[in-house]
Amino acid sequence: MALDTTSGMREEAAPSKLPTGHVQRNELPASFLLPEALSPLSICPSSSTMASTSSLQPISSLKLSNPRSQSHFHSQQQLGFTHSQAFAIQHLKLSKATRDQNRFSTERRSRDLTTRAFFFSKKHGSPREAPKQAKVQELNVYEINERDRGSPAFLKLSQKTQNSLGDLVPFSNKLYSGDLQKRLGITSGLCVLIQNVPEKKGDRYEAIYSFYFGDYGHISVQGAYLTYDDTYLAVTGGSGIFEGVYGQVKLQQLVFPFKLFYTFYLKGIPDLPAELLGQPVTPSASVEPAPAAKATEPHGIIPNFTN
Repeated sequence: MALDTTSGMREEAAPSKLPTGHVQRNELPASFLLPEALSPLSICPSSSTMASTSSLQPISSLKLSNPRSQSHFHSQQQLGFTHSQAFAIQHLKLSKATRDQNRFSTERRSRDLTTRAFFFSKKHGSPREAPKQAKVQELNVYEINERDRGSPAFLKLSQKTQNSLGDLVPFSNKLYSGDLQKRLGITSGLCVLIQNVPEKKGDRYEAIYSFYFGDYGHISVQGAYLTYDDTYLAVTGGSGIFEGVYGQVKLQQLVFPFKLFYTFYLKGIPDLPAELLGQPVTPSASVEPAPAAKATEPHGIIPNFTN
């Protein structure tokens, strides 16, 4: 009979159920209610109202997560934040690297364009200036073989009776100023026989030698030396006041191989001292140095002339 009564009470209490899907604050949905077998009504069948209410009341005291689960959840949240933060930092670094690379590429492209423009741009509207002509200074000297130096020496390397290719002629002669008033120094060098020219009754040499001017320094020359004609040789350099010199020198054969007259056309050096620039004596086979110069007297020489 109690079961029937209870059954009747259940039917009467059914209309008091909460609307489907309605969940009160801090309450779980109806799907999380205790099963009917565990309802307090089965324990206390006499309390019909309590049973009816208890059978419908959600269990708010149940907690689905324990502290360990919450800690794990918070750890996951923190881990997720850490990953997000690391990703953001990495993204910033990549962005900065990309910006730097773009800036470097832009700067390099700009430099390339500037360099290209510098080398390939053409200036319009202004005529091109002619290069400045270097100042040319003339220097005249005499080379005289006084037969007191054992010069020249003939080395017959060709081992032929006639002058032939390969024969060598080392030499050293005295050097006087163009006005023949000063002993300047000496010449010294080497001539290599290139060709014997029978029809000219002479030879062609390749000459490499220097002119020494005491404390003033020296001038080096190289080029063709013909025993039967005048030639031009290149001025290849110098020392002392002649440092950085370039130009050419005209060689005039007066008496082979005893007297020669040279006219230097020098560039690239400061003005020459007046001591070297006296008015030259007209070249001829009969010219002779002044006695003071020939005797190397104090007023007939330059400072520390080369002997």
